[in-house]
This record gives sequence, C-alpha cells and structure tokens, in this order.
Amino acid sequence: MTTVRDVRAMAGNEQITMLTAYDAATADIVEEAGIDVVLVGDSMGNAVLGYDDTLPVTLDEVASRVGAVARGTDEALVVADMPFLSFGADPAESVENCGRMLKEEGANAVKLESGPHTVELTERLSDVGIPTMAHLGLTPQSVNQTGYTQQATDREEATEILELAEAHEAAGAFALVLEHVPANLAAQVTEAVEIPTIGIGAGGECDGQVLVFTDVVGLAESSPPFAAQFGDARAEIRDAVSDYVDAVRTGEFPAEEHGNTEDELDDLY
Repeated sequence: MTTVRDVRAMAGNEQITMLTAYDAATADIVEEAGIDVVLVGDSMGNAVLGYDDTLPVTLDEVASRVGAVARGTDEALVVADMPFLSFGADPAESVENCGRMLKEEGANAVKLESGPHTVELTERLSDVGIPTMAHLGLTPQSVNQTGYTQQATDREEATEILELAEAHEAAGAFALVLEHVPANLAAQVTEAVEIPTIGIGAGGECDGQVLVFTDVVGLAESSPPFAAQFGDARAEIRDAVSDYVDAVRTGEFPAEEHGNTEDELDDLY
C-alpha cells in the first residue's frame, strides 16, 4: 500500500500521479490503472453533486464519499479534501473534523486549501498524527475573493506563495498542491521545498500532477483550460444508455437468456 512516506520519497525521483474519485467503483478503476494517490476532492460539488461550485459541499457529504473510496481501494493513498468551513474557524473542531476522515472513514491523509491561517493548523494536525497535504495558488473555496483566474502572476503574490510553501513544509505538510499558478513559479517552489509538489495547471516541473476524474475521462460537459481529456466517457455512456432504451422499447431486451422459468408455476392464473 502507498504510504505518506512513499509519496514523500517520490519527490525528485518519480512522477506522482493523483486523480479524484468520489465512489468505490471509480476508486477501484483508477487504482487498477496505477494511480498513486486518490483525492476525494470537494470538486465533487460541481463534478457529481450538481452544485455550481465547491462551497455548498458539507462535511457529511465528503465523509460519505471518503468512506466509499477507502472501501474501493487497497493500494492507493486516499486523501480527504476538507470542505469549506470544516476547518480554520475553531482549532479543536478543525482537528476533530480532519481526524474523523482517518478514524471513521478510512482516509490516509487530509488536504487543506491553505493560506497564512492554516500553517498553525497544519502543525497541530501533524503533531496528532494526521498527515496533511497543503494546497496553494487557486483555491476554489476562495472563489468569491479570487475568482477562477490564474493566481500569483506578480512578484508580490508569487513571493507569498513561495513563503507559504516553505511555512507549510516547516509545519509538517507532507506534500503541496499548486493550482493554476505560472509554471516558472511552480518550478521555483518545487526547487525550494523538499516535500513533493503536485501541479494542476502549474506546468511540468512539479513532482506530480492531479486532475479531476470527470475531466480526464471526458465525462464533464466542460473542463478548465489546464485540464486534458484522455477519453470520451460521456459519449460512451450516452451510447450505451441509448442502446438500452432502444432494446427495451423494441423488445430485444430482456431476451430468453436474461431470465428463467419454472414449469410448475404455469397454471397459477
């Protein structure tokens, strides 16, 4: 089984692959394909739960999905993405919420959308045995402040990202997600810290990459410009369902082989 220590050791040696999953069936598929880290992202909000963004996602919704993914995996590292307002307000409640993901749902680590306010919390989580992945750059839970545009495009903001990366490493974070920041900034952060950086829209110099499952397989109606589609699952699923509808309406399904009869029941009515 992939451990936090394994992921840390991959920095600079082997590219880390991370992908989201929100249910046991998907988790089983991505693990079978060789994914190192499965992120149960709060991206479930707009990817599978029908919300416009991640903000409405609740702690219970994430917990339920984390449990499902943990039950669907044996080898990959499972990381629970802590949703909006589940951390950062009350320190004790933050620790309890994060601990729930490991103790009750089977996650191996948590991820926090990070900033100056999460440095102390990251240290506290590390102290009590909760491995923490930091997340800097575009943080979707801050969409009302930042929008979905590229972050850290000037020297002041870029310097802040670099300093926050170093602060979270010092606080005990085992890895760092860098989202939608300039590639040359991501390269410098990767050089500056010893923990692995995992990019999403941050260029190819990070120690690994992460994307949303529905983007990768082509299930989403639209994807961000920094994502790539490696399949067309939407068309495949639509065609399969369309074939099912046609087969039922024409009487082709169910066929004789899809059922069985018992002779002694012929004269019931």
